Amino acid sequence: MALRFLNKLSLKVIFVIVLLVVAVHYLISPIVSRQLHADSDGTDWRYVLQTDPIAPAGQRQSEAVKYDWSKFSPLNPPPKSTERANACFVILVRNSDIHAMRATLRQLEDRFNRHYNYPYVFLNNDPFSDEFKRLTTAIVSGNTTYGLIPREHWGYPSWISQQKAAETRVNMKHVIYGGSESYRHMCRYESGFFFRHPLMEQYEYYWRVEPGVEFSCDVQYDPFMMMQQRNLKYGFTITLHEYKATIPTLWKTTEQFMKEHPDLVAPSNTLEWVKSKDGKDYNGCHFWSNFEIGSLRWLRSKQYLTYFDYLDRSGGFFYERWGDAPVHSLAVAMFLKKEEVHWFEDIGYFHGPFYNCPNPKELNQFCHCNPKDSLHLSSYSCTKQWNALPASA
Repeated sequence: MALRFLNKLSLKVIFVIVLLVVAVHYLISPIVSRQLHADSDGTDWRYVLQTDPIAPAGQRQSEAVKYDWSKFSPLNPPPKSTERANACFVILVRNSDIHAMRATLRQLEDRFNRHYNYPYVFLNNDPFSDEFKRLTTAIVSGNTTYGLIPREHWGYPSWISQQKAAETRVNMKHVIYGGSESYRHMCRYESGFFFRHPLMEQYEYYWRVEPGVEFSCDVQYDPFMMMQQRNLKYGFTITLHEYKATIPTLWKTTEQFMKEHPDLVAPSNTLEWVKSKDGKDYNGCHFWSNFEIGSLRWLRSKQYLTYFDYLDRSGGFFYERWGDAPVHSLAVAMFLKKEEVHWFEDIGYFHGPFYNCPNPKELNQFCHCNPKDSLHLSSYSCTKQWNALPASA
């Protein structure tokens, strides 16, 4: 009898001890966690929020994430958060690109967006088919919208001679895309109109995506929030030199624009990056614009719109073969400081035939690309020159 009583008492004591251990654990663990994430001065810059990391784009959380964005590094990303930037992916695509588009979306979702659910805006100069809408909506986590490009944005403005434009295409058949009419409409649209589409009006940031591109690295943070928090205007992965035969007068036209609008050129600009060694010509360096993460407010600014309208009136999109990449790049060089532009070294990206693949092993461990293939290691790239630019005064 006494033995049975002692056994019951022992079980009760053990049960009470277990309860006490559990209670003490939950009481002290937040304190320990905060100490572990504190800086040497005791400031708690980083802590893990006990919230669902997945929330609709544009949602704001009531509790701000305490993270020092001035010290941002892909190796020291902020903690997961439900806070989202007012941003979207924007994709200019044809119905016939559906399967290449799905492959790209699958990678983009797996590598990044399944954790963030940012929306997609698809744009086309022809109506999207029901099949395209169904298959793309099914594969992504964010909302999808589908827009038809207005005819006035994908056609010839009144001041362009279509006969002269046709003759130009014949004379430029030996140049890459030189004989293409649709390519010229695309370049003009991406230079000056995609951000004016009604479906884009609500957003502040965009990530440009094209069908068939590949994303080879896990993105460990939210690039949109990084752009917003650090007041960045433009982000890129790949730089290279433009084919001079496609832009014979683009630099002269840009120089004339700067003479007529000196007040629009930023005092702390990055024009040095795009000038030849003697400073008299354009060296062809540009950001490859099939990947861009940027500020829509900047593209809608007086500076950028005035520049685009000036170029558009000159006729170079049709009488030559000006691409949107050098146009965006020259605008960046004129209007932005180096600190407002970011190289996404850590985002593994492929658009045939070129790669951006992170070389530091700490970053490449999240990738499936070969770091030796990264274009920034080549003399054809301009990224090394960009990184060498001095900080603005």
